[in-house]
Amino acid sequence: MSEGKRLPRVELPADARIDTIAVREGLPATPWGENSEALFLTSSFVHPDAETAARRFANEEEAFVYSRFSNPTVMMMERRLAAMEGTEACIATSSGMAAIMLLFMGLLKAGDHVVCSQSVFGSTIKLLQGEFGKFGVESTFVSQTDVSAWRAAMRPNTKLLFAETPSNPLTEVCDIAALAEIAHAGGALLAVDNCFCSPALQQPAKLGADLIIHSGTKYLDGQGRVIAGAICASEALVNDKFVPVMRSAGMSLSPFNAWVVLKGLETLSIRMRAQSDKALQLARWLEAQPQVSTLYYPGLPSHPQHELAMRQQSGLGGAVVSFIVKGDTPEAARANAFAVIDATRICSITANLGDTKTTITHPASTSHGRLTEAQRQAAGITQGMIRVAVGLEDVEDLKADLARGLHKI
Repeated sequence: MSEGKRLPRVELPADARIDTIAVREGLPATPWGENSEALFLTSSFVHPDAETAARRFANEEEAFVYSRFSNPTVMMMERRLAAMEGTEACIATSSGMAAIMLLFMGLLKAGDHVVCSQSVFGSTIKLLQGEFGKFGVESTFVSQTDVSAWRAAMRPNTKLLFAETPSNPLTEVCDIAALAEIAHAGGALLAVDNCFCSPALQQPAKLGADLIIHSGTKYLDGQGRVIAGAICASEALVNDKFVPVMRSAGMSLSPFNAWVVLKGLETLSIRMRAQSDKALQLARWLEAQPQVSTLYYPGLPSHPQHELAMRQQSGLGGAVVSFIVKGDTPEAARANAFAVIDATRICSITANLGDTKTTITHPASTSHGRLTEAQRQAAGITQGMIRVAVGLEDVEDLKADLARGLHKI
């Protein structure tokens, strides 16, 4: 965006804290003085004259032009999320995977190299290795937690490091500051998928990350209502790298979905604190169950990256708990995992997460089902693994729900 006419901003104190930003940041109210943010369901916007329209289409004047790439409701959500993440700007997309696609399209070309955690979401691996691999983008997948492996994977043509912390579903935590140092020393950028923590618990930009990725479908919405995504970054990256791609490719977030996420952000911190507390209680109980062989939860001292997680995640472990049930063979472990899942009466059997309703899934056959067995093994996703994204139900009810199936093993 040029330094011409700019759209007005909400007048907030410079030292406003995140919970205030989550409720107040956006755009000033319209002349009607609405207190709740307006929903602008329009595909296009009218200009006062042809000369003004020309300036706006040339990006010489900041204004709303066409809802594929500029809409007041979407901008309110973008401004609020950027402020909460501590970045200059944000660009919203139609889904979390659309945000990752926009990231790759905006930053990479044939011959470029990406270093990526082998523990990222399965669709991210497929998109990078499969789809972008066809167009000549090279990728190396490394251990999420091994800083030396990230450093060793760097090449002269490395343009991007991509991590997801905590990872899905093992909740592995990477050292964001260390990866930022490696990326910047090699002339690359660091992107961090902050889906599991959200800015309520973790702000990767403060630790050196250049780009923060979100699936707004998860905790930002918080009630499983809409599909949404976003990239938070500097104004230069958003305006120079991503907006031009958005204008051409159109992976746009609808105004209605943006409005739902915008309202979800208002309660994000409250929900994340409450769900993290319930997840910790459930994780402690699961760790003591004889049918559970391994438990993954950053909030417990038994987690390999517990201390790092507490430093990066505001002292909270998040709301996702994963565990492996016992089984003498992969087939037996899978059958036991299915038995636990099928015995639940409260948990929703779905691969989505971030909802106020607790969800339960078998990652090896759902969220990571499209990966090869070798890729799943490399990511540590076994047939006995179950992922529980804890909602706001009573913890004792959740324990009883899982106990029904565990007792069958």
